[in-house]
Amino acid sequence: MAEPAILRVRHCGADIFCRRAPPRCPACGCSLRDAGLPAAPVRLPSPFRHGHRQPRAFLLRPTAGSFLGGYDGKSDLHVGITTSNGVVYNYNEEGVQRAATGWEQCLSIPLVQPDMFGLVEQWDQLLEEFSVGEAWLPHRYEEHDHNCYTYALAFINSVLTAQGKQQMSKLEFTEKFVIPQTKKASKYMTLHQELTANDFYIVPLPGQEKQC
Repeated sequence: MAEPAILRVRHCGADIFCRRAPPRCPACGCSLRDAGLPAAPVRLPSPFRHGHRQPRAFLLRPTAGSFLGGYDGKSDLHVGITTSNGVVYNYNEEGVQRAATGWEQCLSIPLVQPDMFGLVEQWDQLLEEFSVGEAWLPHRYEEHDHNCYTYALAFINSVLTAQGKQQMSKLEFTEKFVIPQTKKASKYMTLHQELTANDFYIVPLPGQEKQC
């Protein structure tokens, strides 16, 4: 199912978020047709991606449900690493899973640049060889200390080591790559929730940005 669009219209010193561009400003009732460029509707880019279309990436999604399907912002998240064909390798209490479906709405962090030809060619083989290691057998799984994040970061660090680069701690990787994505997602989810209940969501702009 396609994700419904979120539009932004700027008028009356506020950002007005909606699903469909209104002919009149919901704050003042004035026509928006002649209100100039700031009042033109802009579609906000969604932070979510179809995970199986994101090659060689770190993916993040709710363990149950979806980000826009009732996720409360506090429940557990699950992570995985994609192959060049979008198969998601992920680790849980049943061992390493290789999923071709189920990751259709994710946050995605690309791990390989297009010009890294050697790594692009070897990626799938490296991921498979890493995933059959004894560390990732089902009985080794531990919810807090040896989990999906442990697995994904350990693979990333194995690639960094092979390239002669410094490994990353969980804190470093989270702060540098994950938190910026989750912040964007949180703002987008707030807009989605507001527009599920109301036709408009109006957010006043800082004084210096006011245009009407």
